[in-house]
Amino acid sequence: MTAIDVIRDKRDGRALSDEAIEFIVRGATDGSIPDYQLSAWLMAVRLNGMTDQETKTLTLAMASSGRQLDLSSIPGRKVDKHSTGGVGDKATLVVAPLVAAAGIPVAKLSGRALGHSGGTLDKLESIPGFDVDLGIEQFVDQVRRIGIAIAGQTSDMVPADKVFYALRDATATVDSVPLIASSVMSKKLAAGADAIVLDVKCGRGAFVATLDEAEALARALVAIGARAGRETVAYVTDMEQPLGRAVGNALEVREAIETLSGHGPPDLETLSLRLGAEMLRMAGAPPTDLRRLLTDGTALRKFAQLIEAQSADARVTGDLDRLPTAPVQLPVPAGASGLVAAIDALEIALAAKSLGAGRDRKDAAIDLSVGIVLQKKVGDRVQAGESLATVHARTEEAARQVTARIAAAFLVAASAQPRRLLLRRVTAAGIERLDT
Repeated sequence: MTAIDVIRDKRDGRALSDEAIEFIVRGATDGSIPDYQLSAWLMAVRLNGMTDQETKTLTLAMASSGRQLDLSSIPGRKVDKHSTGGVGDKATLVVAPLVAAAGIPVAKLSGRALGHSGGTLDKLESIPGFDVDLGIEQFVDQVRRIGIAIAGQTSDMVPADKVFYALRDATATVDSVPLIASSVMSKKLAAGADAIVLDVKCGRGAFVATLDEAEALARALVAIGARAGRETVAYVTDMEQPLGRAVGNALEVREAIETLSGHGPPDLETLSLRLGAEMLRMAGAPPTDLRRLLTDGTALRKFAQLIEAQSADARVTGDLDRLPTAPVQLPVPAGASGLVAAIDALEIALAAKSLGAGRDRKDAAIDLSVGIVLQKKVGDRVQAGESLATVHARTEEAARQVTARIAAAFLVAASAQPRRLLLRRVTAAGIERLDT
């Protein structure tokens, strides 16, 4: 068997054998298959898809491609949380310390920016000194000591996914259901949690654009978790507009801290409380008033404890000016009066990426300070000349280059309705509608 054989079979639409998929995963892991052949295989999968059996085999092969975490030394039932990626999605930065503050251990492995979506690790690295590269023993010990750790996967943990993850970002193969499902669940299975909560984004700002596609992905993720003996629940949530108001690494950390202080945007708080409550249920915890943990400072103190444990400056939780700040802030005025009827989340993300908030190559640097902050969301009233958003940029020229694009992402009309955020809850038992 050769890489060319496997690429050709998938290019021609044939289902791959378990042996062929395991061959590709081994080649990605040990470097015996070069990037250009792996990229060709990823594109063939993107164009022709995978069967459920292929996706299952790919997931399990990736999960076993390296070391797997053993969290049994940490007391209690461990629940993991993952998002499929969206625009302005900083929910992990709120949910993880919130749940940990309620006494549930959170051992979270996160990723970097992928395609147009931001990465939790990049966001955390905007906090001066934050170390996302924890060894496995250090990672487990930190969860045991303070109840929370957020880090990147180590080089010996799901190494195949690290290779595929970077190549997908650089080859326009991010938006593939089997590739998303296998990437997400291989890390979740290897991370050792007892149960998993998933946030499947749906809309222009997500990697799956339609509700049908999002339901299919959610079902695939839940099925993989169930076959692996892990209780898995997936929420399908709206990504037709950015989550919250901030898009960009340090800007999103700032908004997460505000939310942990009880002063965040309503949609981010709503999502964080819902996912947090699900995690507590799956952990077998008694009912807890999570909203109170936001307003009384308990959740924020847990975030500060996380920051300090990972070698960073915890003073940012009380002094947001310690975060990186772009030297230029330029408002984007509305061209007409009315109600905001729609916001193109993808266009907002691409504008932020063009400012330097994302990456086109797997080795590219990110400007942690730049991004976009929305002043208006869908359903809000706006007057002509009033600011729709503020561009945070390195130079005034860079800011002016994106203002027209951002303005065009807003549809202002005579009437509008706020969007529903929570759409579906998917379990092994079926699908529950949340938007009725």
